[in-house]
Amino acid sequence: MQFQEKFSYGGWNNNLRLSNGNLELIITTDVGPRIIKFAADKGKNLFKEFKDEMGKSEGSEWMSFGGHRLWHSPEVFPRTYALDFDKVNYSWDGKVLKLDQKVESITGIKKDLEISLDEKENHVKVVHKLTNKNLWAVELAAWALTVVTDYMRAIVPQEDFVLWEEDFLPSKPIVLWKYTTMDDPRWKWGSKFIQLKQDPDIKSRQKFGTLNKKGWSAGYLDGELFIKTFDYIPEANYLDFGSNNEIYTDGDLMEIESLSPIVKLEPGKTLEHIEHWFYFKTELSENEDELDKTIKPLIEKAKKLSI
Repeated sequence: MQFQEKFSYGGWNNNLRLSNGNLELIITTDVGPRIIKFAADKGKNLFKEFKDEMGKSEGSEWMSFGGHRLWHSPEVFPRTYALDFDKVNYSWDGKVLKLDQKVESITGIKKDLEISLDEKENHVKVVHKLTNKNLWAVELAAWALTVVTDYMRAIVPQEDFVLWEEDFLPSKPIVLWKYTTMDDPRWKWGSKFIQLKQDPDIKSRQKFGTLNKKGWSAGYLDGELFIKTFDYIPEANYLDFGSNNEIYTDGDLMEIESLSPIVKLEPGKTLEHIEHWFYFKTELSENEDELDKTIKPLIEKAKKLSI
């Protein structure tokens, strides 16, 4: 395992790099925390970078920067958009990289990440932590958002088809936002998958959420596949009409998101939400049957490694 610290990237001087020789992660510590790069070693970044924000470490408005971040849901302004320009503390024990953010002054919530890169597999474990530093309880959910690069195609699984005669009951919610239009050409609403493309030439916003019982979603572009897995807890309550997985896009970005259940977080307590990330080189068709045949064994491998 290679660990590099205090090197320049994207205009910031203090960054961290993890590599197992096949997969590379770059993490900012001048702001964030952000996992700003996820790529095959020396390859193209599958995470978005906002060039006009890279290298900046101060301002009066929140900046995405790109990459992967941790928020707490529900989305409310200004709470959700708390500024994160402070430097991030970190520690590395040879296996786990811990990122320690200052307490948000306007929320009293502290955000931390723990990142582990497998030495052999293209597998990353990301533990998201929210700690309540207030003197009162706060209702919230951990919200893990990955901003992926332009032209990415998001893939979310549908529930397995069951005949009407065999089960009368609904299987899951499909949640739409007020600005969502289901006839937008970026959508592909299928019986096995919901697919949504990012297109810089289409500026309108699209978003949907779902109770993803299969516990995975993915982004695909030009032979490279990014998969994230996450928990589905049947007895839990999820925000946004029961969504643990959401996809957002506009002309500038796409986000592949997962959410923890909503909890009443007591003072001093910590909520953890875990994602597992995977990288595969493969060719994926938009045709549902061909897509299903190709991606199914990769999902099965990812699920086994996520345990």
